[in-house]
Amino acid sequence: MDFEFLQNPITKKWMVSAPRRAKRPDQASGTVPFCPFCVENDKEEELFRVKSESPKQAKRDFGVEADWNLRILENKFPFAPIHEVIIHSPDHNNNFERLPIKQAELILKTYKERYKLHQGKGQVYIFHNRGKKAGESIPHPHTQLVVIPYSVHLEIPRLDPESYVGIAPHPLEISKLSDKTNSLSRRLTEKEEMVDNEYFYIFCPHTSEWPDEVWVAPKRRGKLFGEITDVEVQDLAHVLIRLIQIFTLRHGNEFSFNFYIYPDSDWYLRLIPRIKTLGGFELGTDVFVNTQDPKETLAFLKEHFNNPDEEKILRENQATYRRGV
Repeated sequence: MDFEFLQNPITKKWMVSAPRRAKRPDQASGTVPFCPFCVENDKEEELFRVKSESPKQAKRDFGVEADWNLRILENKFPFAPIHEVIIHSPDHNNNFERLPIKQAELILKTYKERYKLHQGKGQVYIFHNRGKKAGESIPHPHTQLVVIPYSVHLEIPRLDPESYVGIAPHPLEISKLSDKTNSLSRRLTEKEEMVDNEYFYIFCPHTSEWPDEVWVAPKRRGKLFGEITDVEVQDLAHVLIRLIQIFTLRHGNEFSFNFYIYPDSDWYLRLIPRIKTLGGFELGTDVFVNTQDPKETLAFLKEHFNNPDEEKILRENQATYRRGV
């Protein structure tokens, strides 16, 4: 076995010993000359694929001819009994915010289907790393899914059982974006028709551990991610795209972030910008020092989520924090 789950006998905390992962390709560092996820190198046996309408349609959507729109591979360097890689598209460079909206929806729908497939085998944890600071080793946009044994306790924060935590004073209701262009510049400058959203809250907990940390949670409480509906998938795609867009403006094109989807009931998506470096205190005590007031992030979202002002974001809305403790 390439990995082993180990529990500290004193603290009872779990870790994974997976030394083989040190040998995985690190294209982000410039040491790997080709991308294993690109069309010309898609020789690996796959677990699943969504076929493209045609190579020419893929060329129009992704800039490259391909007979697939999305692929799933088994991770060659796993740290869990089931460890999958979901390749977002044939496009090597563009992620959620620059892909066609229908592709972003397909990615999230695939998350749901893989969650349902593995539900009951363990704790299904879906996570995305973007940028080297966020742990990305291959820049071609992809998401990972792992199934962790039930015996391993995952210390993941839960939603407050009575109300959404950290909202000041109430959750911000999201407006649905119209389905127009996937161009970043046009998305942020065109006036788009807004429709009240019935499905999600977006908020910044008072106990946020990272600057500009944002949680997105469904209004339907007590559900597993595998129970997300098609219309919720569509809205979640719009929400995720807009968050990435405005934070990319706020933090620059090299904006690194992670997000994960809570694996149990009362699911949520947590977006964590990786714009702060952990210091020795945090690493030693597991107590995070957040150098930004979450209220500032919430104010930024309220001002720019529905109608982003690109010039103002670039001019005035740089986050007020320091990168280390």
